[in-house]
Amino acid sequence: MSGERGEYELIDPEEADGFGDEWEEIDVTDTEADRIARSRDREFSEFRERIKDADQFKVEQSVFDDATFAAIYKLVQDGYIEAFGGPISTGKEANVYEALGADERDVAVKIYRINASNFRQMRDYLEGDPRFEGIASDKKAVVLAWTRKEYANLSRARKAGVRVPEPIAVERNVLVMELVGLVEERARRLAEVQINNPETAYEVVREYMRRLHAAGLVHGDLSEYNLIIHDGELVVIDLGQAVTVHHPNAGDFLDRDCRNVANFFARQGVDTTEEDLRAYVTDVDPDPQGEPEEPEGPDPTGVDREE
Repeated sequence: MSGERGEYELIDPEEADGFGDEWEEIDVTDTEADRIARSRDREFSEFRERIKDADQFKVEQSVFDDATFAAIYKLVQDGYIEAFGGPISTGKEANVYEALGADERDVAVKIYRINASNFRQMRDYLEGDPRFEGIASDKKAVVLAWTRKEYANLSRARKAGVRVPEPIAVERNVLVMELVGLVEERARRLAEVQINNPETAYEVVREYMRRLHAAGLVHGDLSEYNLIIHDGELVVIDLGQAVTVHHPNAGDFLDRDCRNVANFFARQGVDTTEEDLRAYVTDVDPDPQGEPEEPEGPDPTGVDREE
């Protein structure tokens, strides 16, 4: 095997845009997509039939309701999606598809299934999050909130200087974001590669964790399976379940993240422990309402890998 080195600089949080209003309560009432689905005009009806007849969507007819197709229709109308490609991944809660976006940019379209999602697990992560106080305990509201929560989490992480897929648009239970790695050149999870320089990779991951925490977020499910390498960059994915530091279980979620990450890199020969990692991550006090202090971290770094 031959090693390939990719170098990149950690994003400077001071150069990122200020945080937005994603901490406000998120509205999960009917959207334009719901109104389109109810009106069932000729153009939408024809679009829905074309989508249902497409090979990549045929198996989804029983789980994608009309409002989901209307959400896709609205995103197409607004120019966020030009054409669909094949599925990237299929899961119990969501499918992810490759698509062509504006300016011929490759994007990923993540579609959460309202009828099949793990409603109880989602609700556990939403309850206690100040952005979702008073949310109705029905499946539709929870899934719609979860989708918007993932968009908000990606936005805040990116503004904090963490390399995550860029969120592009959200409509109902459909999220459009940057496609990290094409289908034929799939970005690989950290668990799937042999890391030539685990110390450098660990420094980058712990710095990302620190910046997330300084920005008031805890990933909640971080491990070698939610970290991918693409073009020499380490990218954090799957932020749907990330919670604010005010969540009643934020401390437990952070402990689990630290344990997973420290154990993985310890197996790679890095001298680290769960306790050391947690101390580093929490060294900067979180400031959920404002911009995070710039945490000290490694200089521009790179990740070596062998595929």
